[in-house]
Amino acid sequence: MIVVMKVGSPEAEVVRINQELEEWGLTPEKIVGKHKVVIGLVGDTVDLDPLQLREISPWIEEVLRVEKPFKRTSREFRHGEASEVVVSTPNGPAYFGEHHPLVIVAGPCSVENEEMIVETALRVKAAGAKFLRGGAYKPRTSPYAFQGHGESALGLLAAAREASGLGIITEVMDTADVEKIAEVADVLQVGARNMQNFSLLKKVGAQEKPVLLKRGMSATIDEWLMAAEYILAAGNQNVILCERGIRSFDRQYARNTLDLSVLPVLRSLTHLPIMIDPSHGTGRAEYVPAMTLAAIAAGTDSLMIEVHPNPAKALSDGPQSLTPESFDRLVKEMEVIGRAVGRWAAPVVAVA
Repeated sequence: MIVVMKVGSPEAEVVRINQELEEWGLTPEKIVGKHKVVIGLVGDTVDLDPLQLREISPWIEEVLRVEKPFKRTSREFRHGEASEVVVSTPNGPAYFGEHHPLVIVAGPCSVENEEMIVETALRVKAAGAKFLRGGAYKPRTSPYAFQGHGESALGLLAAAREASGLGIITEVMDTADVEKIAEVADVLQVGARNMQNFSLLKKVGAQEKPVLLKRGMSATIDEWLMAAEYILAAGNQNVILCERGIRSFDRQYARNTLDLSVLPVLRSLTHLPIMIDPSHGTGRAEYVPAMTLAAIAAGTDSLMIEVHPNPAKALSDGPQSLTPESFDRLVKEMEVIGRAVGRWAAPVVAVA
């Protein structure tokens, strides 16, 4: 249920209403929009009469029920407005959201050594990336596949951050690792295999760093949004959704089926920013450019693209990784589409 305040409502009245609603046993959450203040109500609202709620203040414009099972995640909860996730990086704040320029995230699947991760960071930054992706801990289907270097790789990510000024996005797999990963990462990634690891979702929801939530390989959109709801319900409102391909019946030609239809669907259902990962979505480097450009045209807020200096020798996911040179070419093509849809950042002009 949401309470929509009239334009110009006094702050003191909003505070008073929040206090009264808390006395009713509800949890009010103030949401400041472009033009209005909305109070989201969480708790047992089934038997509440919207007309009764309107009577507690002449400054209440309307009271609406949120019909979706995901409440805080729902676009209704913000009265139809999109939210933004602001991430602090060494080069200043980065903004994820539908009213901001496209954010590019790039880097290798796994952190292999310092030379490789620093070189990749510098190359993708020069091309236009704002964030470096790289796995310190890697969930793998086979127990014999490379699992990442673990904690030691966090120091390598920190070195790449220092050298490049890029923000860092890396995956957390275990609740026990959240704090130490949060010391290095600017965004904590919950991978597809852990999308419904509810203990992990609650843990990352209880800390302050933004969270990138990847869609599970067989997850419905409702299941994905309910997983995001766990994070928001734990207190962390800074969640980015990432589509990375779903499991389908035909895996002969592509690793997964990249579901670009989620872009318009999610726009209608949720206020959260959206990222597309065409690397995992296709599993083939030659398909990544086409899906990248299609995602921009369809309205994505961000892209995560795997880049490795030597994909043939990558310890994980080499076949889907672009070389730095092919990434350079792709970013130039991305700019064309990004400008056409009004989602490309204007270059910074130096003042003499």
